[in-house]
Amino acid sequence: MAAPATARPFRQFVVKIHSRCDLACDHCYVYEHADQSWRRRPRVMAPRIVRATAERIAEHARTHRLDRVTVVLHGGEPLLAGPARLAAMARELRDHLDGVAALDLRMQTNGLRLDDDFCALLVRERINTGVSLDGDRESHDRHRVRADGSGSYDDTVRAIRLLGRPVHRPAFAGLLCTVDVANDPDRVYGALTELRPPRVDFLLPHATWDHPPARPKGGTDYADWLITVYERWNAEDRPLSIRLFESVEAAARGEHGFTEALGLGSPDLLVIETDGAIEQADWLKTVAEGAPETGYHVLVDSFDEAARHPGFQARVLGLDGLSTQCRACPVVAVCGGGLYGHRYRSGSGFANPSVYCADLLKLIGHIQSAAPSVPRHTVLSSDLGALTAGGASEPDAVRRLVEAQLDLRHAMLAYLRRAGVGSEEAWQALVQLEGPALDAVLADPMVHSWAVRACSAEARGQSVPDVEFLAGLALATAFRAGRRLDVPVRARGELLLPSVGRLRWRPHDSRRDDGGIRVGTDGRDVWRMDGEEVAWEPLPRLSVGGVEMRVQADPLLPPRGTPPDPAAVWRRPLQAAWDVLSHRHPHEAAALAAGVNTLILRAGTTEPHVPRPPFGALALSRRETPQDLALTLLREWQHAKFAALRDLDEFGDTEAALRQAYAHLGVARAWHARQGPAARGQAVRWGQRALTALDAFAAGAEALPPTGLRLAAAIEAAVAQLTADR
Repeated sequence: MAAPATARPFRQFVVKIHSRCDLACDHCYVYEHADQSWRRRPRVMAPRIVRATAERIAEHARTHRLDRVTVVLHGGEPLLAGPARLAAMARELRDHLDGVAALDLRMQTNGLRLDDDFCALLVRERINTGVSLDGDRESHDRHRVRADGSGSYDDTVRAIRLLGRPVHRPAFAGLLCTVDVANDPDRVYGALTELRPPRVDFLLPHATWDHPPARPKGGTDYADWLITVYERWNAEDRPLSIRLFESVEAAARGEHGFTEALGLGSPDLLVIETDGAIEQADWLKTVAEGAPETGYHVLVDSFDEAARHPGFQARVLGLDGLSTQCRACPVVAVCGGGLYGHRYRSGSGFANPSVYCADLLKLIGHIQSAAPSVPRHTVLSSDLGALTAGGASEPDAVRRLVEAQLDLRHAMLAYLRRAGVGSEEAWQALVQLEGPALDAVLADPMVHSWAVRACSAEARGQSVPDVEFLAGLALATAFRAGRRLDVPVRARGELLLPSVGRLRWRPHDSRRDDGGIRVGTDGRDVWRMDGEEVAWEPLPRLSVGGVEMRVQADPLLPPRGTPPDPAAVWRRPLQAAWDVLSHRHPHEAAALAAGVNTLILRAGTTEPHVPRPPFGALALSRRETPQDLALTLLREWQHAKFAALRDLDEFGDTEAALRQAYAHLGVARAWHARQGPAARGQAVRWGQRALTALDAFAAGAEALPPTGLRLAAAIEAAVAQLTADR
């Protein structure tokens, strides 16, 4: 049974693998608020519920053609489930999602039970782990205590330092801090940043109009507290990511926010309890006993059936679902009425402003006036260093690079629309389909290639090539969103659907040859041309180490020699190479997994005259030994990162020399990770080649752009570090 047309697919699944906790925090929404259903739940999720949960997630991803799903292991305290159950859950999810969608597996924990073996498991199973820490000792132990009243700060910080060690850091997602205005914001910020997390999430205490938050000074205590942190974060050149602030800035620019506490986007999250019950978001436990319940269960019901529940349906109304006061507010497009649960009041339900309304208004106004005017598609200095030196912070820098590339692709499309390129019917469809489905299509590197060519031709006053690509882009987006669409197409016999596949047909008459046709999708697997069904060729997919990638033959080369099933031919050698990467280069493997979604296969030759593909894709030409193929992946990954950086900034007339230095550094780092004097000698030789290329970069131009100079300095510093470590 399909979900209503207004429902969007779920993309985030919170899985309660253990329902109890080894802390007794007095602000916990699971145990200390209105809903006490945890008392009736089994302590641990049974294997059959684990399996059914994985099956339902895979079923939902397959039905809605999701490229990626996020699963958050939660509780209670998920570490109480033990390492064996955690590993079994991770493997069950990956087994069911293999070939269906990439798995972004996360966990939120108090960290108390983390040790070296547990951290190694998190890295091995690729479980990105966030730890709850409320600041310095006094701030943290104000609420996060054990049952006997003793504090947990020392053990929590010990766990965070352990998770932050280089060998474990690929699994370190960041810190979650619940705001308490009784705590000093400067001390809290300092304690958090001292631990060098990749990200901090600030959480407003869960409250309703019936049970409002404490306000010692009255007015806008929470905004004032967060503004103090925001100002210090800016003054220190933003040394880490703070999602709340970045989300406000993104939403203010008309982009997607990153937190459900802000914005008007339809919710895409559901919860699976230890007994298999499907529920709404946990923070509804603050409202009333049974408030998150839906009556659906993973052993009986699909997630599309659960989406029919009025609680989920009430959240898809966008602006129309907000109170009159919210709809009239000048920042409603940014705050979206705040977190749904924070709007609750007895008698009027959720048709109210947030209980934090005054705080959100003040915080958003301050950030909008103080936020830097630099466009989002730039690279922070800290990220430039991480993308050069590698290491534990590179995966987070790559994720921000992916966001910057997506923003750039949106900007190129906006330029082409203003220039009147393509069918207005296709543009209108893309506007209506704005959201995750369009972002998934724009992540295809081929979109970048076409948009660059199209923008360049338009800027020179030339005809835009392959203008029918825009129709394919709109159809692919509708297909991913499960929406019906038909658009006019000017193509002879075939149409590329980026990230999806290709349509092919035989032109029957001149009307079709000259573009007088309409191609449509029903949002499922049926494609039509002028009302008649058309066959389509979906892109093959390949799952390597749990990373889902599309497989394409190189569009710049003739198809000679390309195997009929390239995914099947390449699966085993790529898996062997990935095993080498994960063992010897865990940080680089995590970064590559965050940035690559497409493999472009070239038939038996390196074809050196053919340019490398855009960011998001790696080109491979021959199956080598696992060690050599791993080295090839790292070298091509360096080229991919450089291409993305070049898209975002200027490197000057001698860019080719800088690109060569960057690639040589990647090879030097790869050799440096191996053992033995021969490997160390290779690392030094490749490092010297990088320095020689830097000399050519510096000597070839009279004036070098600042970003090019910063990148050159970062390469030089990284080579010096490799030499010192030999």
